Amino acid sequence: MISSLDKLRAILRRDLLTAIRHRTGFVLTFASLLTQLAAFYFLSHSIGPIYRPGGMDYFPFLLVGTGLYIFFVMSTQAFLNTVQQAQQTGTMEVLMTTSTAPAELVILSSISAFAGNLVNLVVYLAAGVAIFRASVHANVLACLAVLILSLAIALALGITAATLQIAFQKGGAMVWLMSSGLWLLSGAMFPVQSLPRPLELLARLIPVNYAVQGMRMALLQGQSISAIAPILGTLLAFGLLLLPLSLWGLSFSLKRARQNGTLSFY
Repeated sequence: MISSLDKLRAILRRDLLTAIRHRTGFVLTFASLLTQLAAFYFLSHSIGPIYRPGGMDYFPFLLVGTGLYIFFVMSTQAFLNTVQQAQQTGTMEVLMTTSTAPAELVILSSISAFAGNLVNLVVYLAAGVAIFRASVHANVLACLAVLILSLAIALALGITAATLQIAFQKGGAMVWLMSSGLWLLSGAMFPVQSLPRPLELLARLIPVNYAVQGMRMALLQGQSISAIAPILGTLLAFGLLLLPLSLWGLSFSLKRARQNGTLSFY
């Protein structure tokens, strides 16, 4: 029997070969990243060096915040797109009849786009440092710890979007909420302490906010794992809560949709 790891390897290899055959996509993606970075670079310069949120230069502050936030939004979109494409092409019900568990199949089908967004994040941060001279003082172990916990949360958000699409055909609402509403509370462009007290308290319930804070402390200030332990603990708690809950929700929604014959509804 083929293991999940073998299936994952085959899917990643297939999608990588497909991406290599469409090299224009790499160029356009990189050009888009540079355009975003240039916009934030000139924005930070127009504001001037006086504004130093958390004692950090504003451009590196923006670099980490916007990079991580875009990663969360695009990863959520990746899962939604996978389900929507399967529904629109009429292959959703066929895929559910394979030997692979339905929830596992949805996750495996989305993982390449998820991995691509992670690569985009790394390139985004690297370009900000190499091309636009963002000042960093990275603690590598602390950065990896924040990134791993952030990946778990991003995975949970993506699975939640897929679940909403299968159950209610409303997965786009999750992406809309993240891209148009939660950015205000994420701390991506300014510290959440600048918000009115009620909104600041609400922001503390959003895991993206802690991921952004932790990465800034680890990447820009070089703080150690012990120094950012409270943030890591909070991210771990969110991951332990959201990931199992989202997996259960996906399995339940797929089971109900198969019973009701609504798998291909979109």
